[in-house]
Amino acid sequence: MGIIDRAEQLLKDGKHSEAIALYEAVHKTHPEEESVLLMLAWAHYDNGETSKALYYLETIMERELKRKIFTGFAFDELVRIYKQERKFDNLVEICRKVVTAQPNDVALLAELGGAYLYAENHEEACRVFEKLIGMENDNPVFYCRWGEALFATGRIMESQAAYKQAAEIDPEDADRYYFQLANLFQNTSHNNEALKLLKDCISVNPGNSLYYCALGDILIALGKTDEALAAYKTAIQYDNAGAGVYYNRLGHTLMKAKYFSRAIDAFKSAIEFDAAKPYYTGLASAYEAMELVDVARELLQKTNTAN
Repeated sequence: MGIIDRAEQLLKDGKHSEAIALYEAVHKTHPEEESVLLMLAWAHYDNGETSKALYYLETIMERELKRKIFTGFAFDELVRIYKQERKFDNLVEICRKVVTAQPNDVALLAELGGAYLYAENHEEACRVFEKLIGMENDNPVFYCRWGEALFATGRIMESQAAYKQAAEIDPEDADRYYFQLANLFQNTSHNNEALKLLKDCISVNPGNSLYYCALGDILIALGKTDEALAAYKTAIQYDNAGAGVYYNRLGHTLMKAKYFSRAIDAFKSAIEFDAAKPYYTGLASAYEAMELVDVARELLQKTNTAN
């Protein structure tokens, strides 16, 4: 059995440190072998040593950048890890590097724009997506990302125009683009604007249960709980199999808005459709919020005993 095979077996046996020692020995004698660097990176990452894993991946990426054809394998892994670890400044840095080396690569520019959004550098995100639109002015996704960045900078009218352009390019999915815009309004507590957009989405695609759930959430934020319940019931009419999930979502939305009594009813309805443990947890939280601590404790004890 060769050294690499032995290292792989050690990894399978959970002996990461021993496997890493073998990989490092191979790397010293064959420093040009990128496959070994990659194995080292994965082994360190699986061993919880993220910084060392990133070091080896960045080493590979620097080599990739010097070639005429950019393979980007290490770059893709770095992007994944930086997003997972929420290291958005690092994400921006590596995206800048690859775009500098490959300035006309649309996919890499889109990754850079997304990195700026993650890092909340919205002005730079606007600049990148505006450039992408100049390169592909028939791509609705780029208009939506541009609209997202514009919205974050407070240029609401321009953002709406960008989403409208996306819808005009791809009218069959117009409701999907307007739904994204509605989410932006909802997330910034512009509930009336979100409400109007969602009603437009429903008029175009009345069978989408998700739209009714989102509509219900907005109605709760506006204090219209009866209408919200009706919206959720409509969602269930279109997708009865998802009733437990929808009522659970309704319960949590009501909890956030401090409608605890109504949340209890929603969680009970969720349990009627699907007696899953998370729904009992939500119900117990609602009871606790109503200061019915003993009821909550008894409910959780019964649930734990049953499981």
